[in-house]
Amino acid sequence: MIRKTKTRSSKPEARKLQARKAKTGSRKPTLIPRPTRIQSAGNKPKLIDEYIGRVNSHTSSASVAHMRSPAGWVEPGQTPAFDEFTIVLKGILRVEHKNGSIDVAAGRAVIAHAGEWIRYSTPHEGGAEYIAVCLPAFSMETVHRDEV
Repeated sequence: MIRKTKTRSSKPEARKLQARKAKTGSRKPTLIPRPTRIQSAGNKPKLIDEYIGRVNSHTSSASVAHMRSPAGWVEPGQTPAFDEFTIVLKGILRVEHKNGSIDVAAGRAVIAHAGEWIRYSTPHEGGAEYIAVCLPAFSMETVHRDEV
């Protein structure tokens, strides 16, 4: 009689994948019912609603925030230890860097790379509304803001 048995893969990658599938098999998606309002930096009040991140979802691998900044808002320069991906929904977001600046209009996006000095502002009438995604998640310890 021939007996069929499950054979274990000799490849470490395959074993890791099997273990990951077994570990996550009982997991389910996490609903984020509402964001947490975060205090902003800068010369004028700006609304930051964190949906995913260290504060609202206790997530350290990424953060996602909805930002609304008024005309004339400027924040201190920074050299973050994370990549920041920003999609502008309304208005224009200015991103200054050591070689100049970029005005990012609604419908466009910009990537600020970890270790680059940048400064965000909204100098134009109407300000800006945008979504910012940070990898890993934003934190005060890793944003490295300029001393004012």
